[in-house]
This record gives sequence, structure tokens and C-alpha cells, in this order.
Amino acid sequence: MQPISYHDPVLLKEAVDYLITDVNGIYIDGTLGGGGHTSAFIQQLSDNAHIYGIDQDDDALQTAGKRINDNRFTAVKGNFGYMDVLVPVSVRGKVTGILLDIGVSSYQIDEGSRGFSFREDGPLDMRMDAQNALSAAIVVNDYDVADLTKILFEYGEERFSRKIADAIVNRRPINTTAELKTAVEAAVKGPHVTKSLARVFQAIRIEVNQELEMLKSALKRSVDLLKPGGRIVVMSYHSLEDRLVKHFFRSGNFDGVVEKDFFGNDIRPLEPVKPALITPSDDEIARNPRARSARMRVAEKPSDQRGKS
Repeated sequence: MQPISYHDPVLLKEAVDYLITDVNGIYIDGTLGGGGHTSAFIQQLSDNAHIYGIDQDDDALQTAGKRINDNRFTAVKGNFGYMDVLVPVSVRGKVTGILLDIGVSSYQIDEGSRGFSFREDGPLDMRMDAQNALSAAIVVNDYDVADLTKILFEYGEERFSRKIADAIVNRRPINTTAELKTAVEAAVKGPHVTKSLARVFQAIRIEVNQELEMLKSALKRSVDLLKPGGRIVVMSYHSLEDRLVKHFFRSGNFDGVVEKDFFGNDIRPLEPVKPALITPSDDEIARNPRARSARMRVAEKPSDQRGKS
């Protein structure tokens, strides 16, 4: 087996600066990956601190486990959307900081056998958890035209969604990423095809892994996990994710509308930390082009609890 290579952690310094507010604290890295962020966090923490690293990908857990040999670190298999039941009950309401680095890793994209990329031929899989019953092959071959169109439009923001869905259905069965790529190329011509391919693969991946629903779940559950004054740092890579984070940090819901209690006070379980949006520097993008689309937002649980609904 070839060594697994994960990307350099995106916005690493910023993540450390905004998340580590107590060197003795309890932290959760909800998207452990290769352990890059967690490795940097541990270097800043005292012997009394602890980090729980969560990931549903067995390859990620294996890599991070080899990289981080420290009794202050506990690796946990599972989806970050259920992180409140994956960590010990005793830490609920006591967590100092939570990191979520949303999306697919460089390793998953580059490994053709995982089926995440149209640039590498492989089976239609796209499962971040190999035990997931739903795969890209099922979405591509079993969903009807209407459902495929909806997924491509909503999750991929693809304007040729119906045309592409028709092309996919007409070419079934589709068993590989190369065959799916051919179907998309038959529907979209000219300079837009590469962007359409990226959107189609993104949309199917989001459907397979229920990524937006898991993000919503994680954001809601983070409120009860954090202690007063605790922070959550979220990095996202496309507008669908970022919009959910922005709305939840601002209003405590995913519509972005701040509700009022009986006395007219805002019901806001978290308070955004300024600046509202943090993006990679030109130097970081030059070193790591995949950081280009990264967007970081930070929020804090109010210490006085007035924001808690």
C-alpha cells in the first residue's frame, strides 16, 4: 500500500489563533483527516488538555493515528454530524473549541479507487465511509431523471442539470467515473464542460454523504457541546456550505432570520467573531492551490448565556 498523502492544512495559523483560547481546554477536530490541524493544536496545548479527532474514513483514522502518538489525543470513528454522541458525555458543555474543515480531502480526490474525481478513472463510489449503503453508482443508475436533475441543480448549482440528467439516464448502466464524465461531456459542450464536471461530481458526492444535512446537524449539536466562551471554527469550500454556516452563526437557524424571545431579545446561541470571513493569503494559495476556495468563519458561545435559545 502506498503512503497516504493528505493536503497541507488550510488556514492553519488562523485556525490555531482563533480556536486555541485555553491551553488546558478540551477540543474536538470534527474532520480529522490526516491529522494536520490536530497536530498543530497539540503543540500549543498543556499536558492537561485533550483533543478528540473524529472521522468516518478509515484511511484518515489510520494516517492520523500514526502521525499523532500522544495521550492527549483520542481518535473516534464516526460522522461529525453526530459528534455529541461520539465524544464522552462528560465533556458536553465543557468543550473549549470545535474545528470543522468541511468537504473532500486531497487524498480522497487523488485516489482513483475512491471515485471522487473526474480526473482519475475508477469505480463510482464517493463514499467517505465505506460502510455507507448509498454510493455514487446507486445515485447515477437508480435515481430517476427528476431526482437527478434536482440534485445537480441544488447541490451542484448546475444550470444544465436537466440536460445532463437526461444524458446520464440514456447511458445507463454507468459503472466508472470515466463513463460518467463521458455522459456529462455529451450534454455540455465548449469551455463550460470542466466546470460542469466539477459541479456534477460535487453534487453526487454531497448526496451520497448527506454532507449538507451532516453540517446542519454538527452546527446545531455544537451549541450544547461548547462551554460558555467556547468557539467553533468552520472552513468550507463552496457557497452552499458557507451560506449555512453564515446563517447559523448569525441567527441560530439556516434561514438567517434572527428570532426574538418573549421580551424582544434576540435568540442567538452563538455570536460571530470578527472578521466575519477569513480567506487564505495569496502566499498560501501559491503554496497550496486547493486553498483558493477556502472560507473560514468563527463563532463563540456567549459567556452570559443570553444568546442561548
